[in-house]
Amino acid sequence: MKIFLPIYIFLVGAIALHLFQDKELQASMERGKEIYQDFCVTCHLPAGEGVANTFPPLAGSDYLLEKREASIRAVKFGQQGEIVVNGVTYDNMMMNMGLEDEEVADVLNYILHSWGNEGGAMVTVEEVSAVSQ
Repeated sequence: MKIFLPIYIFLVGAIALHLFQDKELQASMERGKEIYQDFCVTCHLPAGEGVANTFPPLAGSDYLLEKREASIRAVKFGQQGEIVVNGVTYDNMMMNMGLEDEEVADVLNYILHSWGNEGGAMVTVEEVSAVSQ
């Protein structure tokens, strides 16, 4: 009985934290969807499929999932030069959209958790703020 109470408290706390994070992630994704539609959809298209050999896909992108900091940097400051996404080399330019750190986090949360992407932990404003050019 003595061990049951601490385990019970731990489990209730973990569940509450998980539910709070899910709610926070969902709110971030909703904001991010609007940003995506305003800034990203023209090149990366509505379902994140991109344009073959011109603009890389965001849906199912190994680059986004494996290079989190580089992905944050690209959204925050723009991207120029070669990158390899799903085995295909892209050498185009993405302009700096002038997004605030919270907007960068929101749009990345939307992208990383849409179209079948399983982006893992929520991108936070603090994480974005720590990324420099």
